Amino acid sequence: MNRLAHETSPYLLQHADNPVDWWPWSTEAFEEARKTNKPVLLSVGYSSCHWCHVMAHESFEDQDTAGFLNEHFVSVKVDREERPDVDAVYMEAVQAATGQGGWPMTVFLTPDAEPFYFGTYFPPAPRHGSPSFRQVLEGVRAAWADRRDEVAEVAGKIVRDLAQREISYGDAQVPGDEELARALLGLTREYDPQRGGFGGAPKFPPSMVIEFLLRHHARTGAEGALQMAADTCERMARGGIYDQLGGGFARYSVDREWVVPHFEKMLYDNALLCRVYAHLWRATGSELARRVALETADFMVRELRTNEGGFASALDADSDDGSGRHVEGAYYVWTPQQLREVLGDDDAELAAHYFGVTEEGTFEHGQSVLQLPQQDGLFDAGKIASVRERLLEKRAERHAPGRDDKVVAAWNGLAVAALAETGAYFGRPDLVEAATGAADLLVRLHLDEQARLSRTSKDGQVGANAGVLEDYADVAEGFLALGAVTGEGVWLEFAGFLLDHVLARFVDAESGALYDTAADAERLIRRPQDPTDNATPSGWTAAAGALLSYAAQTGAEPHRAAAERALGVVKALGPRVPRFIGWGLAVAEALLDGPREVAIVGPALDDEATRALHRTALLGTAPGAVVAVGVPESDEFPLLADRPLVGGEPTAYVCRNFTCDAPTTDAERLRTALNS
Repeated sequence: MNRLAHETSPYLLQHADNPVDWWPWSTEAFEEARKTNKPVLLSVGYSSCHWCHVMAHESFEDQDTAGFLNEHFVSVKVDREERPDVDAVYMEAVQAATGQGGWPMTVFLTPDAEPFYFGTYFPPAPRHGSPSFRQVLEGVRAAWADRRDEVAEVAGKIVRDLAQREISYGDAQVPGDEELARALLGLTREYDPQRGGFGGAPKFPPSMVIEFLLRHHARTGAEGALQMAADTCERMARGGIYDQLGGGFARYSVDREWVVPHFEKMLYDNALLCRVYAHLWRATGSELARRVALETADFMVRELRTNEGGFASALDADSDDGSGRHVEGAYYVWTPQQLREVLGDDDAELAAHYFGVTEEGTFEHGQSVLQLPQQDGLFDAGKIASVRERLLEKRAERHAPGRDDKVVAAWNGLAVAALAETGAYFGRPDLVEAATGAADLLVRLHLDEQARLSRTSKDGQVGANAGVLEDYADVAEGFLALGAVTGEGVWLEFAGFLLDHVLARFVDAESGALYDTAADAERLIRRPQDPTDNATPSGWTAAAGALLSYAAQTGAEPHRAAAERALGVVKALGPRVPRFIGWGLAVAEALLDGPREVAIVGPALDDEATRALHRTALLGTAPGAVVAVGVPESDEFPLLADRPLVGGEPTAYVCRNFTCDAPTTDAERLRTALNS
């Protein structure tokens, strides 16, 4: 019996009609394995994963394969986005055993949840040296039946090895100028000066590294850091990884040139990149950065916002190509003939030239991904806008990619921060309202009476899975940004509730190290703990950043001390692997700069001069600066205490490291103070 029909995860529901007798991750599944004396097949993926769909179609929808699984295994399906803890523990085992990882992840476990055989995608027939999935199943079944002692020995050794992989991160001292300079040097060595970005193919958008580069430039004036950030952002925005018609970024580029993306669009990528482009505009005034930030924000609101006000997790890579087949990228690619059908010969020729559409194609079967190649000459802006509008209108008639409507707390926190700041920078109150709506949903649905956070919800129904460290940290980050923009101190209060949980339930009291799961969370074979930043900030570095900002807003010494202890991992890893600790490096920049504390007081929040000072404060480039705005004697923010008007006029106060500048009523003086 397949038991997935009543789950809330769109990924699990995609498998609810499989002939496989799937179980969700549960104690009952492992009890069934013990009772029937069968090994467990653990299959982990997510709804927008292309190769997860492929393996599902080839193997899990196949009656013969399903019959073999049902007879010899207890099969457990996990959505990695709902259970990042389960994913992290077994992915660590897969990577340790095979040297690589990815999704779908396929792991065979004992009934005690101990892993003994690993893989990712397995084809239906042997291919490129990889055994077929059926061969793997038969081999595991035989080993379980005939060599049980050997299986138990292997499983026990793996669990013991994992238990010994505790993180050692030096002396837990905060990183200084030397470590951050060495991190910048390491990034320079891995930088691709011709194409932007770091390393080779596949190429992922390095949003958190760019944030570090922008902050490093702001603090030190290092022009090389700003150049790497700006050039990478321009190359990505001109490439196929960016949707040139509808805005928003795909997950990654399969090539070094940013031409052909893996077409799924994730909320977390777009939230992080929206904020980065907004910050790049703040630093440089780049019109391209402004356009991309706003288009990405509009994409999130238009295509990912749910009926409840939160933001859906992802759009699929695949969609119906019109023939009933689900094909990767079908929604996004164009041929010259398709351009002619929509635009006519002359405009189609212009569009092909402008967007880099060729007869040979840049993708598959003569199709091209739209780009903005570097070209000489000028284009008529009105004509290009008309072409874009007509192509977008025609594209809307295609079968749209599926949407994973699951609301993930952490990723919504990232979206709240991005939309609040982008709305404030560019005079778009609708974006601030969208951020507020998502924050309201998180409070209303995801937080319980003790301010404990649930990781997911869908269609207004909260999921059963507890929030992990990244949820608490990223939601706190979003609330802090929203409070700075709106002047509503309730968001600072909610951030404090979440960060108190971080201190009480996620921090090791002796070392200051952080764990991805709470002390009272479900016990797995290992308590996951990963400080490296990958697709999103790690819970560890995100918590350090939120704790530091909260301490700057409130003067809370325990939060500041916890942030500093957590940043010891950046001192250890920053100089060695800077690409994988980008957010940690960005937080370290904030620490070295203070961070600065900015209080704006005025007779009313809607007073024109107060708004001018507030906007100037938000646009300051000082790394990690915190902003509070309100009326004199307001109790909304601690930073406003004892901050009177000067001469009856709206006034700005800037402090750091227990030292304050003279208060000013002049926006230009404030700008200078926050951009030096």
